[in-house]
Amino acid sequence: MDILKLLSRSTNPTNKASSASNTTKLPSSGVSANPQLFHDATSETRGKKRKRGDRKAGAQVGQNEEDDGDVIDFFSTKSANPIVPTTKKSKADAPSKSASVESPAPKPTKLLDEGECKQILRSHRLKVTLLPSNDPIIEKKVKKSKKNKVSKKDVKKPEFTQIYPQPLTTFSDLRSKYGISGRMADNLAQQGYKIPTEVQMGGLPLLLQPKVALSEGSDLGIFDTSENINLLSVAPTGSGKTLAFLIPVVNEVVQRRRKSEEKGGHCLDAIIVAPTKELASQIVNEAKKLSLGTGIKVVGMKKGMKIVESEHSEDTDSSSESEEEDEDENGKTGKKTSAQPVAKADILVTTPGLLLSAVTVGSEHTPLPTVKTLVLDEADVLLDPLFREQTLGIWDSCVNPDLRVTLWSATMGSNIESLASSTIQARQQRLQLPTSARTIRLVVGLKDSAIPNITHKLIYAATEPGKLLALRQLLHPTARSTSNIPSLRPPFLVFTQTIPRAIALHSELLYDIPAEAGGSSRIAVLHSSLSDSVRDSVMTRFRNGEVWILITTDILSRGVDFRGINGVVNYDVPNSGAAYIHRVGRTGRAGRDGGVAVTFYTKEDIPYVKAIANIISASEKQAGLEPSEASVQKWFLDALPTPTKEEKKRLKKHGVEARRAGLEKDEKDGKGKKKMLISTKSGYERRLEHNRKGAIQGSKRRVLAQAEERVDKGEESEWGGIDG
Repeated sequence: MDILKLLSRSTNPTNKASSASNTTKLPSSGVSANPQLFHDATSETRGKKRKRGDRKAGAQVGQNEEDDGDVIDFFSTKSANPIVPTTKKSKADAPSKSASVESPAPKPTKLLDEGECKQILRSHRLKVTLLPSNDPIIEKKVKKSKKNKVSKKDVKKPEFTQIYPQPLTTFSDLRSKYGISGRMADNLAQQGYKIPTEVQMGGLPLLLQPKVALSEGSDLGIFDTSENINLLSVAPTGSGKTLAFLIPVVNEVVQRRRKSEEKGGHCLDAIIVAPTKELASQIVNEAKKLSLGTGIKVVGMKKGMKIVESEHSEDTDSSSESEEEDEDENGKTGKKTSAQPVAKADILVTTPGLLLSAVTVGSEHTPLPTVKTLVLDEADVLLDPLFREQTLGIWDSCVNPDLRVTLWSATMGSNIESLASSTIQARQQRLQLPTSARTIRLVVGLKDSAIPNITHKLIYAATEPGKLLALRQLLHPTARSTSNIPSLRPPFLVFTQTIPRAIALHSELLYDIPAEAGGSSRIAVLHSSLSDSVRDSVMTRFRNGEVWILITTDILSRGVDFRGINGVVNYDVPNSGAAYIHRVGRTGRAGRDGGVAVTFYTKEDIPYVKAIANIISASEKQAGLEPSEASVQKWFLDALPTPTKEEKKRLKKHGVEARRAGLEKDEKDGKGKKKMLISTKSGYERRLEHNRKGAIQGSKRRVLAQAEERVDKGEESEWGGIDG
């Protein structure tokens, strides 16, 4: 008889554990009532003085917590005041689509003054900056000695002007202040959009109606000739950037179709560029939901699709090339396919390589004169050396003088900003446009930082087997023996450095989930080597809840929205701080709390951990954690080594050298280095496998040596050849 069982019989630990797990708040537990990340309390006296009768700044936003349980119909034409909370309405009471379209637009509401705008923007940690114009910087040289040297005091520095546009406090203002169509307003209401996030609060007014957004307290005088602006937006992951750039794009197409004589015609008006196919497919789905019933055609770019007219000879050449590709891939010959017609679309969503190959004829790019909006989602990757040439080629093809460019990302360095500004300036000079477009930068929260509503854990695993053991403890929480490893419930993502490591880890964990819970069908792997159909199938199964654990590479680290993800596991250390921010941003989407980000590191990762530790420390400070409660302590940051610039570049390009796939030979001694593989084979099994491979190679070497000896002695082999 076990005395411990007798003593613990009355304690009932299973019930306590289950009750604790039920009270745990998880991102997959429900819909977030308030998607905003920041809503700091500010004093009423901050900024300009306001009259007593005016509405207090931030009153609508401040009442969100009180009105979370009520469903507010922002688009009802019966109520004169959209702010008054109402009781929950049934589907029958909701306004019909036809009624909302036929009803006249509501009267514009009163604009906020500059003091109120400042207070709301600051409480949500929004910083809007007007970047310097494209005028050349004047440098004044002063002769200090024999040589002319430029004094820093005499150089005219670029002027960065902070502005305070009208914030979007409710989605009802899109109809009343900024004049979006009634159909779009209905679509937003049906999808449950009530409270705008920070990036939507600051970006939508500037993109929809810049004159209205900068009407109060703004004497800049920069929008006298053109209403189009270029926008650089830096906002945390999961903060609603996709909706922020889709609403202005769809609204512009709707307004254009209303003014045109051909109501049913389609003209390529906007191009949205994304780095991966998964992200592009997600944008297409969101754009179709937003443009439902408007007659707008949203098309996702596919291989071989034509978007521009070309000459007959060029069509035959392209069709013959596509036939050869089909023969190579499918192994079928003798069947010729006809040339595809030009695809008609109002909004085109694509990856840079597909679109550039479609508009490139020889060494020249076919112009796209009808495109008025170019959106670069995840702009820091698209302007990185990996995609830079393709992205700039698409940018050069857009020759419309009224082109508006918007760049969106959660991480955007100063080099990307300077490259975007220089590209805009070069385009103005090349096309000889009379007016120079101005660029506005919108930053939400702390720039290049992780979201503050998730829990970060940095765990030292020492070796590769240690990481595998720690991951198995996450899969089996009952076997967890240390409190350092957090509790992580499926579904969650596991990121690896390379494709072979993702495949190997999937093979190791394939049978870790018992058959009663679904077995191997609950674990899947996704990477770029898989076909498009397989990748779509894995994504669909993961979104439907059939797959609990998805092992992947950085292909899913950017932009892809999984709102029910409970956590992210960095099995391999990310290649950069930006990669870490985007990886952990797959959880805690739309203001959901309870997400966990776990990062394992070994002895080989210690030189590169400091950047990640700094990001975790900054995120915990934003969340308001006390220094004693932080997972990254100051002594730990001081103890970590600081990598050099060369090490950072090497890490970003290749990752940790010890984990690169394959067997590479050392340049010094010519011997092979064993790479760290993910395996649970015992030392005895590895020794037997190594001996077996060594015996095979030794046998081959002996056969070659005997053949060389016979040749040296002049002996004829069994096959002597045919005498001439």
